[in-house]
Amino acid sequence: MGLKSFLEVKSDSHFPLENLPFGVFKPEPGSDARPGVAIGDYVADLSVIAAAGLFDGPCLRNSDCFTQPNLNKFLHLGRPAWKEARETLQKLLSATEPKLRDNASLRQKALIPMDKVEMILPIAIGDYTDFFSSMHHAKNCGTIFRGPENPINRNWFHLPIAYHGRASSIVVSGTDIIRPRGQAYPTGDSEAYFGPSRKLDFELEMAAVVGPGNELGKSVSIDEARDHIFGLVLMNDWSARDIQAWEYVPLGPFLGKSFGTTVSPWIVTLDALEPFSCDAPKQDPPPLPYLAEKISKNYDISLEVLVKPAGQEDSCTVTRSNFNHLYWTVTQQLAHHTVNGCNLRPGDLLGTGTISGPEPESYGCLLELTWNGQKPISLGGVTRTFLEDGDEITFTGYCKGDGYNIGFGTCSGKILPSP
Repeated sequence: MGLKSFLEVKSDSHFPLENLPFGVFKPEPGSDARPGVAIGDYVADLSVIAAAGLFDGPCLRNSDCFTQPNLNKFLHLGRPAWKEARETLQKLLSATEPKLRDNASLRQKALIPMDKVEMILPIAIGDYTDFFSSMHHAKNCGTIFRGPENPINRNWFHLPIAYHGRASSIVVSGTDIIRPRGQAYPTGDSEAYFGPSRKLDFELEMAAVVGPGNELGKSVSIDEARDHIFGLVLMNDWSARDIQAWEYVPLGPFLGKSFGTTVSPWIVTLDALEPFSCDAPKQDPPPLPYLAEKISKNYDISLEVLVKPAGQEDSCTVTRSNFNHLYWTVTQQLAHHTVNGCNLRPGDLLGTGTISGPEPESYGCLLELTWNGQKPISLGGVTRTFLEDGDEITFTGYCKGDGYNIGFGTCSGKILPSP
């Protein structure tokens, strides 16, 4: 069974004592942003806990990382500080530790009901990279656009394919997404169409949050890559399929992707996910030495996509997938990203790419679920091929433990009409 907190934590909560994901919040409108951790239905204010002198270990005793408006300074400190913070908080919030439990005034300041706070982006994201690491997604996309004879390009099995994304348009869960405009694929001999996207899609992804960076010109080895990843978030990398299809040759995605990317507010640490590690798929051909891991692992994270159609009261589950479907691991992604000497920095975001499984119900986007609009899906009395204005998409993800969950909360966004 799980650990016991002095706070009531429901059995189905995403945020038990075993989790303690990190985020940034405002306790009330107009107040300063500050770091916190989720515990049950509460947010623990790390600035208050730090001011009380309760982070007394060698890494955090003299640090001001928990008085910052984002987590970047904390991320820069590295794994020893992350481990120290997590162990300190697990002790402070446990049922057997009196320092916070029995100090009523401190407890009132430090623990704020989650439904009272405003969650904001937890990190200042300098750069964002989106990978293409699910074999099932790659195969389906290749089949749709090129046919079943050779759906996946040869290079895909040799390296983690990626493109550089737009960091400025990454938003926190709950932010509305405006339907983008752009040029779309001509039909036959017609001219290219310009206007609001007619094939707006979600993409079920997760993203790794970079901790300590690396110097320009110095790569991160595959054996050290884990120490450069703080944790994971849910991510919806919205896509305008019609705009993307017309623009992506020969240089890749641009306006079809850069209009918005949504991430969940809570970063679940790799330490919290460690009990749920599992073998990654066997890679054939074997990767080159710089990508060869002694132990190649993913995490058993159940993922779900719900669509609430415009004008409807209820949401419908359209996808059930799992993080363990990724062919290229997040550590391979990071090592490959730096092998040419590219410098990563604290707070950089590395998206996994769409996470699709082998079965139709596990496909991670409408492009696959509707086979590029050829097979509409039913959503409680209405149908969709792609997203319509007013549709709301919610991602959720969790690991199932013995009597507890390690969860990510939700990652949601609603489509607003193009101006």
